[in-house]
Amino acid sequence: MVRVITIDGPSGSGKGTITQQVAEATGWRILDSGAIYRVLGLMADRAGISVDHVGKLSKMAEMMPLSFDGERVLLDGEDVTDAIRTETAGYAASKVAAVPQVRTALLQWQRNYAQAPGLVADGRDMGTVVFPAAEVKIFLTASAEERARRRYKQLKDKGLSVNLARLTTEIQERDERDRNRSVAPLAASETALELDSTEMTIDEVVEKVMEKVRFTFSDLNV
Repeated sequence: MVRVITIDGPSGSGKGTITQQVAEATGWRILDSGAIYRVLGLMADRAGISVDHVGKLSKMAEMMPLSFDGERVLLDGEDVTDAIRTETAGYAASKVAAVPQVRTALLQWQRNYAQAPGLVADGRDMGTVVFPAAEVKIFLTASAEERARRRYKQLKDKGLSVNLARLTTEIQERDERDRNRSVAPLAASETALELDSTEMTIDEVVEKVMEKVRFTFSDLNV
């Protein structure tokens, strides 16, 4: 069985950054499940398909020409790495992710992505639904205000116009949708190590995760 580390948590909790650093330390592959749903949301938006068209969304999910090249996300060869990181794409991702048939269509795709020597999977239901047998499960969170502040800084650094109060509201609304959707709601696995990063630095979070990794996989030289 392929070794798997899952890192779940709400939007803006720092999952992507932590996943990247843990993957670099272990030399394992990365699965950015959020990117999958963002790409699907982008495709649906471009095609003018709403969440009410379940059949079309499911077929689109099954046939999605998605690939990863390092940190680059490619849609049928087009680099959409930046396009899927906008707030609009995030909102679209949250909407399509709430469709049960879409999640079913993408479940096996994600599981097949786990290959030796190991996988670090970033998402919202990696430890509860996609990889329930993962040996290391992390649930990373932070206050909505802190997550909005981090996102605000990221967007401002890119030269984008953004409103902090609106960001905070959007994050709170997305948390509500993700926690209350009927299929695979956002929740910590019973066996997950829960980390609140509100008052923690990135290095501190990474070290806590790596402590768990070293304890679980004692043969890894990391």
